Amino acid sequence: MDLDRIAGASGPHLDRRGFLRLGVGAAGTLSLGAFLAACSSSSTPTATKTGSSSPASLLSQAKAEGQLNTIALPADWANYGTIISTFQSKYGIKINNAAPDDSSAQELTALKALAGQSRAPDVVDVAPQFAAEGASAGLFQPFKNAYWDLIPASAKDANGMWVADYYGVVSFGVNTSLVKDVPTSFADLTKPIYKKSVALDGDPRSAGAAFAGVWAAALANGGSLDDITPGIEFFANLKKIGNFTAVSATPATSLNGETPITLNWDYLNFDYAPSFVGHIGWRTVVPTDAVFGGYYCQAIAKQAPHPAAAKLWQDFLYSDEGQLLWLAGGAHPIRFNELVAAGKVPASLAAKLPPAAPYKHVVFPTVAQTNAAAAIVAAQWGPKVAGA
Repeated sequence: MDLDRIAGASGPHLDRRGFLRLGVGAAGTLSLGAFLAACSSSSTPTATKTGSSSPASLLSQAKAEGQLNTIALPADWANYGTIISTFQSKYGIKINNAAPDDSSAQELTALKALAGQSRAPDVVDVAPQFAAEGASAGLFQPFKNAYWDLIPASAKDANGMWVADYYGVVSFGVNTSLVKDVPTSFADLTKPIYKKSVALDGDPRSAGAAFAGVWAAALANGGSLDDITPGIEFFANLKKIGNFTAVSATPATSLNGETPITLNWDYLNFDYAPSFVGHIGWRTVVPTDAVFGGYYCQAIAKQAPHPAAAKLWQDFLYSDEGQLLWLAGGAHPIRFNELVAAGKVPASLAAKLPPAAPYKHVVFPTVAQTNAAAAIVAAQWGPKVAGA
């Protein structure tokens, strides 16, 4: 399995799907820009900006190049299969998507190993700490896409080296065939009616979806991005009253009733729904008392063999069309709140997603906060919750 690091050289590992599923290592809404900008060179060249979604000059240059090299974009991840086919049809530019299941670390390795070659990646989609690493190592070129001004300053590098693209938040996946009174908050999970019903997607000491669930519980119980301990205490209490089950949740355990309420990323719970039709009722709920998220970042390779196509790709991804394609895959695009406010999310799509209102309150931890929280969970989860 291809792996990403999430907590430094000695930290836990995860594959590409695991990173957003785990949700750790994403940089924060208040300090993301400052953190990653600090990692880049002070002599960063000025970023170019197209000024429109597909200006004639850029489109002409991209069509002349005729190709775009992407990497590590699984077809069933965040709707990338449809995004790629739509881009190809719209612009007549062929996309060569190498190594769909590679990790963020391997994406950066490919940029280094293939630099100067025609098959080198033009663009990458990486976890935040790898965006920081790539910028610091001079692997990216600056570019401010046509929708740059609509993206929150905290979700992009001031020099245009990277920009956040889509994110997920911790949610409750509920088997409504078994759970008639659907919980809407972490406080609800302590009710007696949920005996042996609440599950995490693994052990938070090694599985990031579970780690994110503990952190979300902390936010709902007096904790913060600097204090995950209340989340550990919450699950210790949930175990004490008999509501927490140690079974690691999977779609199969949700289907067979072992884990009636699963804490997981919203887009994953959302994606499970079609496979459950005809078997169980299923609902994805974003808790009202904590909205904890994590996201990925886009960047263009410094030595991109098809630089115009790479810039056109970013313009497309951050356009209304591109953002809504990510949303159709259950991954909330970085412009989500703005699109909702402008009435640009189709009612048919919105009806399939959790209510938009909670996403206004999403928070993301910094890398430093993640490392500190991971150390606390590693030390306290065993004696307080797992019993080992």
